[in-house]
Amino acid sequence: MNLSRREFLQMLAVASAAGINLETAQAGTGNQTVANTVKVNRASGNMYEIPKFGNVHILHYTDIHAQLDPVYFREPSINLGIGSMEGNPPHLVGEAFLKHFGLKPNTPDAHAFTCLNYVEAAKKYGKVGGYANLLTLVKHMKAQRPGALVLDGGDNWQGSGLALWTNAQCQIDAQKLFGLDAFTSHWEATYGKDRMQDGIKQLEAAGNMSFVAQNIRSEDFEERVFKPYIIREQNGVKVAIVGQAFPYTPIANPRWMVEGWTFGINPEDMQDVVNKARKEGAECVVVLSHNGMDVDLKLASQVSGIDAIMGGHTHDAIPHPTIVKNPGGKTIVTNAGSNSKYLGVLDMDFKNGKLQDFKYTLLPVFADFIEADKEMAALIEKMTNQDVTFQGKTFNAKKRLNEVVATNEGLLYRRGNFTGSWDQLICQAIIDQNDCQISFSPGVRWGTSLVPGEAITYGDLMTEVGLTYPNVTVNEFTGEQIKGILEDVCDNIFNKDPYYQQGGDMMRVGGMTYACAPNENKGKRISDMALDGKPLDPSKKYKVAGWASVQKPGEIPGDTGKMIWDQVETWLKDKKHIKPVKINEPKLIGVKGNPGLTDCKA
Repeated sequence: MNLSRREFLQMLAVASAAGINLETAQAGTGNQTVANTVKVNRASGNMYEIPKFGNVHILHYTDIHAQLDPVYFREPSINLGIGSMEGNPPHLVGEAFLKHFGLKPNTPDAHAFTCLNYVEAAKKYGKVGGYANLLTLVKHMKAQRPGALVLDGGDNWQGSGLALWTNAQCQIDAQKLFGLDAFTSHWEATYGKDRMQDGIKQLEAAGNMSFVAQNIRSEDFEERVFKPYIIREQNGVKVAIVGQAFPYTPIANPRWMVEGWTFGINPEDMQDVVNKARKEGAECVVVLSHNGMDVDLKLASQVSGIDAIMGGHTHDAIPHPTIVKNPGGKTIVTNAGSNSKYLGVLDMDFKNGKLQDFKYTLLPVFADFIEADKEMAALIEKMTNQDVTFQGKTFNAKKRLNEVVATNEGLLYRRGNFTGSWDQLICQAIIDQNDCQISFSPGVRWGTSLVPGEAITYGDLMTEVGLTYPNVTVNEFTGEQIKGILEDVCDNIFNKDPYYQQGGDMMRVGGMTYACAPNENKGKRISDMALDGKPLDPSKKYKVAGWASVQKPGEIPGDTGKMIWDQVETWLKDKKHIKPVKINEPKLIGVKGNPGLTDCKA
């Protein structure tokens, strides 16, 4: 049976009114009253009703990437686990993901957590996220859980045109209204450490919010720059929230933007902080982490005394946590996706200073099932419909964001280990605009999706390229140098030790083809590099376009002085209409049967 989205919603409404238990729409059960703003007559029927449990409640979201409005976001079809990580969360996709977590196919949950039949499901269930919609859900959960702590895992300030044009002020103002208890960072640092500190001061002055990061220190005296943790009391239980900012900020992003600060994983420092918090009376210790899930899993095995790690960075949406054993007991490890698409709800029961039991639910935020918070929606509209000045030009942000730059008939997405259709457009654009043979584009995980038939707006483009170091580069590299670059980036992703995984996804490549053997050692993963069907000559030089150099302005090799958004906009307007994009996936070697690889069928 093939239902239209309207028919699907009508069916749910009739079933709900009749008291039918719609198992295919459930992510939880309960008999509590649904808030007026959380619609019971849609797929949310029981999804957003989670019975209160225990006496410590954590509400967690992460990696918003400045997506204030609802979006489409396709989950990856490739998320390979290597070595001991193969076959384990978060490295599961498609049918393997559904099977592992006991989710049924062709349901709202299947759409929220996998890329299966993405286009059809996206048209049926609509957009996800929206900061105002997320706030409605948070308020609904807090009404059932008085005193619940709200945590933002970082990567809030970056990822949209509006965030870039306002120097993150739109996100800071939205966070003020949201009402957080604690937050940490990653891409926030790419506005520069002075702006980051200013934004933090604004937030902390606005209410009971605290920025926490135990791993950011000054280079000179090795003193902590920010609070390592806070302690809040909830229902008679003292709860410590320890912050862990992205440990590789000066490596994955421009070092000059955080000059004078050091980061790092530092398990010994984390253990000292946890011990100190315990000595101060904390009965529950929660780490708010931007490490990425693989790193969190290893850290949890090495540090004792952490009850739960609420994780981010890798954008992994994991319905059920992983329980990790360590010398002092066990730690709950979670990861809550990205783009306002999910809310993690962790309920813990503490007695006599010990965790007795817990329940965890990762709720998908379907924008059609949850009404937007009116006050937040009004703020977002006000911030969007303002005049901004950027790079010497003043313009209305909303008008610019809504400007159509091309029509489109294919699925555009980014997330995945190797490439996405959005990345292929960017790679081809900078090849054509700079008369190059090959192009590289950074393997960032942020960036939303577009379904076929949706026009590409300037705002859509900016969700893919909106960062603070956008200069386009043109350089000449030998075939040997190109292999070295690809090998280095590949090792950041597929090193068998999570502590050496320092980047995002694989660098996106245009113009040339190659093969990749993720299970091999560094220097032996990349092979069969070819351009126009001919092998790359190790000694021959090739003209290569790129962007997002981490070098300081004035020191960027091959800097053209041109901005990535200008070049891609010009290219899209010249094309006028974008047909379905052929994905330049590398030939993968040695990964047959890996459950981190699937065919999403659109």
